[in-house]
Amino acid sequence: VQLQASGRGSVQAGDSLRLSCAAPGRTFSTFITGWFRQAPGKDREFVAYINRPGSIRHYADSVTGRFTISRDNAENVVYLHMNILKPEDTAVYYCAAANIASVRSSMYNKWGQGTQVTVSS
Repeated sequence: VQLQASGRGSVQAGDSLRLSCAAPGRTFSTFITGWFRQAPGKDREFVAYINRPGSIRHYADSVTGRFTISRDNAENVVYLHMNILKPEDTAVYYCAAANIASVRSSMYNKWGQGTQVTVSS
């Protein structure tokens, strides 16, 4: 499955932004879907994942209470709603698909191209 991430933007601290991850022409609902991010000079880190039916969600501590992951299986789209954005959220965000729910990037075998999010103070 090929993933397409979108929703890049430059915002101010405290603003909100929504990222989308689409899998055109494929059955997205058969995969666990996760979001990761990578800031300049840092390793890629886990942000959130959601299970196939959308009933289980897991978040990194750094985004809990501010970010929400959701999915629309009918439209083959997974969203990352980001609220109360902070400068430290600045990174390239990637969506990825896996067969097993995990916070480890190595468990995800399909990746989108990444989308830039920049938060200024």
